Amino acid sequence: MEIIRSNFKSNLHKVYQAIEEADFFAIDGEFSGISDGPSVTALTNGFDTPAERSSPDVKFVCQSSSIDFLASQGFDFNKVFRNGIPYLNQEEERQLREQYDEKRLQSNGAGVLSYVSPNTSKCPVAIPEDQKKFIDQVVEKIEDLLQSEENKNLDLEPCTGFQRKLIYQTLSWRYPKGIHVETLETEKKERYIVISKVDEEERKRREQQKQAKEQEELNDAVGFSRVIHAIANSGKLVIGHNMLLDVMHTIHQFYCPLPADLNEFKEMTTCVFPRLLDTKLMASTQPFKDIINNTSLAELEKRVKETPFNPPKVESAEGFPSYDTASEQLHEAGYDAYITGLCFISMASYLGSFLSPPKVHVSARSKLIEPFFNKLFLMRVMDIPYLNLEGPDLQPKRDHVLHVTFPKEWKTSDLYQLFSAFGNIQISWIDDTSAFVSLSQPEQVQIAVNTSKYAESYRIQTYAEYVGSKHEEKQIKRKWTEDGWKEAERKRSNTQCVSYAPQNHYYHADSLTATSTVRKRNLSPSQAEADLEARVSGELSDTETEQTDPCAESHSEGRKKAKKLKRMKKDLSPTGSITDSPAKLFEVPDTW
Repeated sequence: MEIIRSNFKSNLHKVYQAIEEADFFAIDGEFSGISDGPSVTALTNGFDTPAERSSPDVKFVCQSSSIDFLASQGFDFNKVFRNGIPYLNQEEERQLREQYDEKRLQSNGAGVLSYVSPNTSKCPVAIPEDQKKFIDQVVEKIEDLLQSEENKNLDLEPCTGFQRKLIYQTLSWRYPKGIHVETLETEKKERYIVISKVDEEERKRREQQKQAKEQEELNDAVGFSRVIHAIANSGKLVIGHNMLLDVMHTIHQFYCPLPADLNEFKEMTTCVFPRLLDTKLMASTQPFKDIINNTSLAELEKRVKETPFNPPKVESAEGFPSYDTASEQLHEAGYDAYITGLCFISMASYLGSFLSPPKVHVSARSKLIEPFFNKLFLMRVMDIPYLNLEGPDLQPKRDHVLHVTFPKEWKTSDLYQLFSAFGNIQISWIDDTSAFVSLSQPEQVQIAVNTSKYAESYRIQTYAEYVGSKHEEKQIKRKWTEDGWKEAERKRSNTQCVSYAPQNHYYHADSLTATSTVRKRNLSPSQAEADLEARVSGELSDTETEQTDPCAESHSEGRKKAKKLKRMKKDLSPTGSITDSPAKLFEVPDTW
């Protein structure tokens, strides 16, 4: 079923019902741009760390290569802008609600009893000299309206926001009863005030209508965010294929800006989506790795239709036409999400064949698929296959990797020539003047470093030395930040101690409060299923999450965010959620 702006509101209840009845959700997004650099490969590196790979940049990117790709797939760009459903993130929604409340308070001048604005004057307001003639003319027109037996309404000429505020404030004390004041828009989007003669009962009725309309407009503006919030609040499994970007964009667009710190991002993500599963990572892992040669979504969908997989039979509900996999509609987000769900069902059911007796259907709550939870596939990273949202990421030794800096005019061929004596090498560019060079043997690393000691045009470091220097740079920046806070705190304390100071100066940082309303749900499988799988999987062991000592936190902005997110995660994690994992039946490996 296609839902666009025109039918979103009328079908929202069906969407909510589907969310309530679903076992899991499959998501996919199409992007108008991936990066604002020359290419994805230019901005990603085979030896990136998860923190470097997840760094967000807040931009609307319209990248020619992405647009060309979507156009070649028949993407309807007109539909995006003409029929796209609006949305707001949580901070934008909060600000909009405050604006509506403030607007309602400021328009209290006609005597709204349920809201009393602190700005509402019970005595004449101070009107600027250049606006007195304008206000006098408005008052004169209203007097004529009240004296007239024929006219019931008065439409004032469009005016500025400041003039409308003066009108509301003036009428609030001159005419506390007997009129209703409302701001409307012309077809040209010009705002004007309408004044109507009404009794108290009619005024209240109109005010209620106005508030209901404003609330409806606000809900329309929140738009598709309501669907995302409902999915997140359900606590159910969310599935995607190579889904890191999908997750990042979803959280950024519908909740709050992404933090710069990787651990904060992980905690924020698990607060919003407690259970995620990436089918690309699943297909790249045993027991699937040996029987699935190509993990691209299109090829995976074809492979799971064949033995040893048992693809599901899909029956669409009446009035809800389904996609036809026989006629591929790849890179339409809805179709890609659909076949991602089919791939997951097929692979999950294959895991059931390892049970005794075999299990034809494996639930989205089954412990068999837990090892794949909250691990998101990382593309183009040679030795870190996934981002672990629930703990530390893999720490590869990279003892065969060198970090090389060189003049800007160097090309790839120059690097190959430099390392020609070391056999097969792999080059991963960082920027115009540095790159990682992977040697075939770790023993060659020190030889390469020694031969470069007296070189003038380039420098070679081991990967460990490179990481150490980066860490040292971070420590220096952190010290500068902490010293700055200490100095600010010292100045603040000194200022407070001077009793005769005309004004105290307080230094503080606004802390990000990321909120989520994840309902508590019991996600445990049935007892019979748990007993059956426990006999195969062995005893389950509890794992403890290492907690950071809050006393060791600095006063920096990032640390404050982390504390908020940790508290939020503790408060909002679903009760009964599974923390144990099967012993050794299926595992996402620590090494690739």
